[in-house]
Amino acid sequence: MNITIIGTGYVGLPSGCGFAELGHNVICVDNDITKITKLSQGIVTLYEDGLEELLKKNLASGKLKFSSDLPSAVGAADIVILAVGTPPDPTNGQADLKYIHAAVKELAPALKDYTVVATKSTVPVGTGDEIENIIKKYNPTAMFDVISLPEFLREGYAVYDFFNPDRIIVGTNSERAKELVESLYKNLPKKTEILFVNRYSSETIKYASNAFLAMKIHYINEIANFCEKTGANVLEVAKGMGLDSRIGNRFLNPGPGFGGSCFPKDTKALSYMAHQKGLNLSLVDATIKGNAERKEEMAKRIYDKVKKISEDTQVKVKLSILGLAFKEGTDDCRESPAVEILQNLLNIMTQEDKETIEICAYDPKAMPIAKTILKDNITYKDSIEECLRGAHIATILTEWKCFGDTDFNAYKDTLKAVLDFRNLSKKKRLTDFEAKIIVGL
Repeated sequence: MNITIIGTGYVGLPSGCGFAELGHNVICVDNDITKITKLSQGIVTLYEDGLEELLKKNLASGKLKFSSDLPSAVGAADIVILAVGTPPDPTNGQADLKYIHAAVKELAPALKDYTVVATKSTVPVGTGDEIENIIKKYNPTAMFDVISLPEFLREGYAVYDFFNPDRIIVGTNSERAKELVESLYKNLPKKTEILFVNRYSSETIKYASNAFLAMKIHYINEIANFCEKTGANVLEVAKGMGLDSRIGNRFLNPGPGFGGSCFPKDTKALSYMAHQKGLNLSLVDATIKGNAERKEEMAKRIYDKVKKISEDTQVKVKLSILGLAFKEGTDDCRESPAVEILQNLLNIMTQEDKETIEICAYDPKAMPIAKTILKDNITYKDSIEECLRGAHIATILTEWKCFGDTDFNAYKDTLKAVLDFRNLSKKKRLTDFEAKIIVGL
């Protein structure tokens, strides 16, 4: 099958490599010529475990190609997949569809034989109707079906999730489109249920799923606050809750709040759509508000600890930040809790604080992207060891395994506190910091 994917980001690129691995002929299109040149040379433009190997393998086989010429790539396609960004409006959270609309206007005249146009981007309910109308306007004789094909790839695990999906959701009532989608996924190594629903339902499922998971994270963080006041251990509470099959143990990890490209954007978009319909999604709204407050609270905790050590020691305090990506396994810093906590911390600090406190940071993959956001407001180190050398406080903000494996006792000559906001650290590695550690927020 011939597949054209428009967009080579965190959805489009892993999907393109995955479909090529399943035996399809794939062309990935992007208007960023520099990116296309790199990808054509086998140079990955984002980090995902296993992606580079998959990219090079399918480039070599000829199954995977890259192009900036959208009309040519669309002409021979059986399925065109839209995987462009739908960023939130900063004022109200509404999903911005300008990239979707621009791509559809460009692809419409290039449609020749029957083609399925699939929306993999997360889009508001009713976007499929808009896409249909645009195609009919710019190519009245086109033979096509517009379907909703939401993605459920977890960043950091996108390659694994592509080949091992929990489910495949397809929004369409067209029998012809259903047959094409079944052929698209027939070579998956894991037998997976394909759920066909109407297009509005499919467009809603992604938002509803992400909002629910975000609420689950916000809930366990609120329970963590409760545990701190009562003396309960939130990790034990979460484990006990997770043993209930109705609840499950996933997304019950207390921490600094959720972030990334999906949960913040999708909760805000869902809330906006609801308010447009005269509805109040109180749980979603509380989750959005509580998540922002969580990051402010985490920044305040770090600040209070830094100030106390500064006052007690009367020396310039070195604060080491371990982690900048929004989660492990990716270099994505979009709405990263680590980055937002640092921004909140910098806002709290006075000019005098900035002269008496040094903030340095390390992340295995996200340093280049984080630098474009945080600029020179902090310093960046090339290793865990360099970041921790001479540090007075270590703060874990991203759940990379290497941070949990770090022996903090090796830095006990200066290190006075380890603030583990991800509950990674092994107790045996924190012997000298037991009374000063924050675990199980």
